[in-house]
Amino acid sequence: MTQGITGRTGQFHTRMCVDYANGKNCFVAGVNPKKPGENFEHIPIYATVKEAKQATGATVSVIYVPPPFAAAAIDEAVDAELDLVICITEGIPVRDMLRTRYKMQEDKTLLIGPNCPGIITPDEIKIGIIPGHIHKKGRVGVVSRSGTLTYEAVAQLMELGLGQSTCIGIGGDPINGLKHLDVMRLFNDDNETDAVLMVGEIGGSDEEDCAYWIKYNMTKPVVGFIAGITAPQGKRMGHAGAIISGGKGTAQEKLAVMEECGIKVTRNPAEMGKLLKSVLR
Repeated sequence: MTQGITGRTGQFHTRMCVDYANGKNCFVAGVNPKKPGENFEHIPIYATVKEAKQATGATVSVIYVPPPFAAAAIDEAVDAELDLVICITEGIPVRDMLRTRYKMQEDKTLLIGPNCPGIITPDEIKIGIIPGHIHKKGRVGVVSRSGTLTYEAVAQLMELGLGQSTCIGIGGDPINGLKHLDVMRLFNDDNETDAVLMVGEIGGSDEEDCAYWIKYNMTKPVVGFIAGITAPQGKRMGHAGAIISGGKGTAQEKLAVMEECGIKVTRNPAEMGKLLKSVLR
């Protein structure tokens, strides 16, 4: 289901998702408390997430609700006990997300985002704003905090003839849902993934936590890049949410830990695809 389906952004991207692969069978409901009983291009609209779930059986929600109301939209989806919520919205107040994440601690619902491009399994389904045409089905998993670098990584893989199993943009906000480690566990257990390309950013310790887990548990090769280092053109790369604190969370520190843990890393974003291909057996 799409929360915020009647807004311009919700309409546009729902249409794109419906038109991609199995989207027509998968997108079955919209939610807008002011427009129950209406429909968007034959997709029925319900007043609440619970009503949409009961009527259609939908277990996943994608959110395009404006920032002041987006955290409450996540709360509603969690209260309805959905399996997965993908929040595309950028600019949600940190205080709102703190409250929402605290309330989610004991819930089963998984959250991707906010401030993320979503998820795509090529030739099957896409949920969010990721452009479907740049992907093809394959056996490389991609997880990234940066939406733009997700697309760049995929473009490089495609140039080398490497398709993707699933691509997940987890979002660059300081308070979000699934971390690199959570996604890496899923890729490690996925029989359709042979290798993983991991893109991180400066700030926090998520990439380091994931690297240590990879060292002792990962059975597949992983390559990595950290946005926030100075690119060859001299420009800085990274989200506003990528905050370095007390000298920790720098790109060089993250890359050093990743290398120590056996991850092949590049300091040049233009080399991500080539490095990934080099580790494939």
